[in-house]
Parts: sequence; structure tokens; C-alpha cells
Amino acid sequence: MTKKERPILSDLVNAGTSNTERFQNEVIRPIIKMQHNLLIVLFQDYTKQRKIDFVNLNKEKQIEKINITLIKDTNFKNILLGTILGQFSIDELTFFTKNPSELKRRIIQIIKQRLQDSLIS
Repeated sequence: MTKKERPILSDLVNAGTSNTERFQNEVIRPIIKMQHNLLIVLFQDYTKQRKIDFVNLNKEKQIEKINITLIKDTNFKNILLGTILGQFSIDELTFFTKNPSELKRRIIQIIKQRLQDSLIS
């Protein structure tokens, strides 16, 4: 198995960027990009296990299903968060623990957008 390398995303951090936004753009976004395929497979498996015919839903229902899943299914949301947090270094985890609710919200928002961009036809 090969080790995954975080992609480098340029031009996301400006001089006036807050520490939280800097962390989001320098740490969270590259990890989510690196874990993209895994996140997609996890969601597809989630819908299969719950017998949700996701691909045959119309676009609005697909968006709604992604949104509701990420709001209401705490267990699944925690699996997705763990997929990202598991890639943090000790220093990154230390920063994360200072403001976890805001950073979790940002992580889920980015994942939601990726799922919608990748899965909705």
C-alpha cells in the first residue's frame, strides 16, 4: 500500500486570513482532497446499506439526501470526521481541539460540497 501525500493547494491563504481559515485551507482542504475517493465510497456504501436508490433520485432529492444525512446521522458524520481527523499531525490535532465545533462544521460543509459535486448528475 502506498502512502498518500497531501496535495498542495495554492492561492487559498491571504495575508488577512484568520487562523481558523488558514487551518481550513492549509490542512483540512488538502486532507479532504486526498481522502476524496474514500469519502465518495463511504457515502455510496451508506446509501447501499440503507437501501437508498440514490442514483435514481432527482437532483433536488439527491441534494436533500446528502444534507439530511450529514445533519441527522451522527454516526455517519463521525465516520467522515474520523476519516479526516485521522490524518492530522499532533500539532494539527492540538489546534483542532481549541475550536472543534467550528472546525467540524467547516469539515462537514466541505465534504457536503464535494459529495454534491461528485455524485449529483
